[in-house]
Amino acid sequence: MTTTLITGANKGLGREAARRLLDAGHDVWVGARDAAAGREAADALGARFVELDVTDDASVVAAVGTIRAAGTGLDVLINNAGIIGPRVPVPQVRPDDLAQTYATNVLGLVRVTQAFVPLLEASDAPVVVNVSSGMGSMTITSDPNRVEFGVVSLGYPSSKAAVNMLTTQYAKAYPAFRINAADPGYTATDLNGHQGHQTVTEGTDAIVALAQLGPGGPTGTFTDRSGAVPW
Repeated sequence: MTTTLITGANKGLGREAARRLLDAGHDVWVGARDAAAGREAADALGARFVELDVTDDASVVAAVGTIRAAGTGLDVLINNAGIIGPRVPVPQVRPDDLAQTYATNVLGLVRVTQAFVPLLEASDAPVVVNVSSGMGSMTITSDPNRVEFGVVSLGYPSSKAAVNMLTTQYAKAYPAFRINAADPGYTATDLNGHQGHQTVTEGTDAIVALAQLGPGGPTGTFTDRSGAVPW
C-alpha cells in the first residue's frame, strides 16, 4: 500500500487531497500544526494523524519519528502547507512581512522535505508533490488576460516562484524521485476567502494525479488540472 503524508491537511486542498487519495487506496497521514483540528480531520476521513508544524524543527523531527515508529514507511510527500501572509500594499512591505510568508511556504517546504528524504529513499517509488500556484509563474502573472495579472503582491507570488525553483532543483538532486509542482488553480478555500471559481475537488486534480505517479513518470514539472503550466 502507498503511504502518503500531506502537510496542512486538516482543511481545504490538503483535506480534500487526503480524502481522494484514501479513496484511491493510499494510507494517508494528515499533518497539521493544530492537533485538535488535525485529529478531527483524520478521524472523519479514516486517516492517520501526525502533529506537524512546518516552521518548527523540533515538530518536524518528531513527526518523522512518529511515522518511522508506526512502521508505515513513506512513499509520497505532499508539501501543501502554505499561507498568504500579511496583506500589505507593496509600497508598505517590510522584510518581516516577507519573512512570515517565506517561513511557511519556502523554508517549511525545505525543512520537511530534507527531514523526510531518508524515509522516502526507502520507498520503491518515492514521490514529492509541492503545491505551488499560478501566482508563482512569471509568464502567467505577466499576462493581462489572466486573473493572476491583477494581483500585485510581493510575498505570496515570490514565495511560490521559489517553490517552483526548489522543485526543479530537488528533481535534479534526487533523480530516483518523482518531484513535481502542482498549480491548484483559483480554488475556493480559506486562503482566498472562498472567492475562487473552482471547487476544492477540482483544485486537487493535479495534486492527486502527481501523487500517483509511478517510477517512469515525469519529474521537475509544473502542472495544473489541464496540463503543463508555464514557468
